[in-house]
Amino acid sequence: MKRILYKITSTVFIALFVVGGMSSCTDYLDKEEGTDVDPEAAFKNYTNFQGFVDAVYSGIPHKETNYWQTTFNWGEDEIVSVSEQGNKTFSTQLDNGNYWPWITGETLTYLNQGNTGPIQDGRQNAHLWNVMWGNIRVCNLGLANLDKITATEEEKNTIAGQLYFFRAWYYSEMMFYVGGLPYITEVPSASEKLTYPRLPFQECAKLAAEDFGKAAELLPANWDESAVGRKTMGQNDLRVTQATALGYQGKMLLWAASPLSVHGPQLGGTHTYDYDVELAKQAADVLGECISLIESGKTPYALAQFDYADIYNHEKSRSASSCYSEIFFTKNQSSLQPGSTEAMMRGPKGGKNDDVGWHFGTLWGSNVQGLFQGDMAFAPTANYVNYAYGTDDGLPLNDPDSKFDPKHPFKNRDPRFYHDIVFDGFLYINTTPTGYEKEKYCTLYTNGYQRDAQYGSRSGYFCQKLIPHTANKLDKDGRGATNNPKCYLPYMRVADIYLMYAEAGAAIEGSNYKSTSCSRSAVDAINVLRDRVKVAHVNDKFLGDKIKFMDEVRRERACELAFEGFRFNDLQRWLLLTEYPYNVKTSQEFTRVNKDEWYEDEANDPRDAEVTGWSEKVIVTRNFGTKHYWFPLPDDQVHFYEEYSQNPGW
Repeated sequence: MKRILYKITSTVFIALFVVGGMSSCTDYLDKEEGTDVDPEAAFKNYTNFQGFVDAVYSGIPHKETNYWQTTFNWGEDEIVSVSEQGNKTFSTQLDNGNYWPWITGETLTYLNQGNTGPIQDGRQNAHLWNVMWGNIRVCNLGLANLDKITATEEEKNTIAGQLYFFRAWYYSEMMFYVGGLPYITEVPSASEKLTYPRLPFQECAKLAAEDFGKAAELLPANWDESAVGRKTMGQNDLRVTQATALGYQGKMLLWAASPLSVHGPQLGGTHTYDYDVELAKQAADVLGECISLIESGKTPYALAQFDYADIYNHEKSRSASSCYSEIFFTKNQSSLQPGSTEAMMRGPKGGKNDDVGWHFGTLWGSNVQGLFQGDMAFAPTANYVNYAYGTDDGLPLNDPDSKFDPKHPFKNRDPRFYHDIVFDGFLYINTTPTGYEKEKYCTLYTNGYQRDAQYGSRSGYFCQKLIPHTANKLDKDGRGATNNPKCYLPYMRVADIYLMYAEAGAAIEGSNYKSTSCSRSAVDAINVLRDRVKVAHVNDKFLGDKIKFMDEVRRERACELAFEGFRFNDLQRWLLLTEYPYNVKTSQEFTRVNKDEWYEDEANDPRDAEVTGWSEKVIVTRNFGTKHYWFPLPDDQVHFYEEYSQNPGW
């Protein structure tokens, strides 16, 4: 067979092309000798090498673009309607304890069952499991060839930093679901017998943290202000940075310190507060360094402002220079990718599939009359809404000192409730709803019009955090809209750094813990987020007790990061996935006191409505065992070699 070499045709490579060295010889792959190019051309200078690295960016999955079944909220936070398509979703299968569909193709998720290539025809088709091993090989191949580049020291460091980062990132994102993996840091020969051991999660997480640490030492704090980044000035917003690497290094250390990693899967929840304190200290130091770097103004990142002229319609005030809603979706901004000032880790831009109203957008509202034009409806669970969204005095709803009144349950709530949650009486259609008059104002009380189990809300709530409620076919902020609505969920954002720092501090000492790398204490980090939304600081009653403070940190995390795909992994690592009340999904039951005319009067605010019979009803109970703490691995792959074993119970 003739020697097969590849020609660089653009700055973006296809990751599979690099893995092609493992393919067998076939005649149809033969090329004329005159077309051969030096295989080391990819590594000879910065431009070519950066093109090689860009392939790895293109493999970052877009969580929301997995056709009509896209799901990523797998904790007790969300419930799917009982329509035919709803019953097929991975969320529903997971509720039943059946994790296999993430592998088999019966459901579609960002983890699996997608194409293995990068962006094609304006659509991001990469799925994590399909691309991770190829992209890890790309990173290892690049690191093995660093000595071949002719470049400045800064250029070489920037290339190496990205390769270390993505080797760890692809491992980390998959490890959150399947546990430890063989952590390969070399380029295996095609003829080599595989014997790489499958490592425990904690050991694997430490190796990933080490790689992220190397990346943090090499990457620029702000690409636009570095000599390397000035070559692509204004086009660097999706590049990983020093702060991104520090954030992930801290995250992996915190995950390694967490109860599941330390104690292993078990029932009872007795170890939920038992962290590895030494690893938690390491996490706090790194996360504190990340916070200090961000607050210094040396990075492109900052907390987005939560300042609204109309919070129900996500209309920011004229004085606001950034907008919290735009972390998740944008419109009327020439297809600007969401993220605002806060997103620290995103994938590449997609095409029509990240329109707010495309498949993802059709899932988040009432389809009783096809208003969102979907085959099912996702809804926040009542148990999660009642747990996460406390009152504006900073207390949980069930605290005897809180302002919560079950006769006026929507009043005096954390402002993030009004931003994220669509509740009874909410003005749902802003335009004249000819033929849809019953949908104009939400009817989410017990037996209300929109409580249809097939196409409405099973729980008594809808969500509009990630898409606007106007992404319906009448208000037309969705599919086919002319205002270029875009939706994209970041993998990491600034608020998460504060939350993880607070959790690490809570695990070490409690509310007053302060790393030497940061001027803020653990409780300060939570109060920064509460100040943003104008919620009272953590109450003094929680500060003197390490466990009570940890509970508030976890509740703050549930509120701030609600419906962003983190809840399952949080319950999992805290050893709470199997425990009540985190294993049930409930509906909110109540009866209206006010007449329909009261809601239709524009002078009235639905948050002031009066109800009776405020209670919850269990819809789903997850009967999970210890095996449910990890997803199974594909059966055909665990037989590759003896050291690569299946997760227990599967």
